[in-house]
Amino acid sequence: MGDNSTVNRTGDQAADRPIFQALLVPYRSLGPRGFTVVMAFVALVSLATSLGFLARGAWPVVGFFGLDVLLVWWAFHASFQSAKAREEVSLSRTDLAIRKISPRGVVREAHHNPFWARFHVARHEEIGITRMSVDSRSASTEIGGFLNPDDRESFAREFNRALLTAKGR
Repeated sequence: MGDNSTVNRTGDQAADRPIFQALLVPYRSLGPRGFTVVMAFVALVSLATSLGFLARGAWPVVGFFGLDVLLVWWAFHASFQSAKAREEVSLSRTDLAIRKISPRGVVREAHHNPFWARFHVARHEEIGITRMSVDSRSASTEIGGFLNPDDRESFAREFNRALLTAKGR
């Protein structure tokens, strides 16, 4: 009986080993260096323009140019904060775990039985994939809503292949 329990534990460990793992992160084309360059350019243009207005006696306009720079900075800051979102997808023969981490660090986890899980992909003729979700019995979990179209295509292809492997097809 000791031999069987060892075999079962080893078999369980093999079934729990991930077949597929993915870390999904939002794409941002502008990095920290690009942000510095863009903000320096915006600030210089605002400063030059506001000095022109100041020389003509329109001093109240100067404050609005400063406000514009502040609003541009705030918009980039909000974009960089939203880029902290993450989704971790892990698939084994016994569990499909989808862990979503919001930009504020709030974690939501969903688990599906791979045998019952169905991967649904909604497509648009011109855009490509518009929505991906994993559905099983009474639960549905959206995946990769923040990905760009090319990343959605490659994720969908690889994830679907892995899900079929987990089901033994």
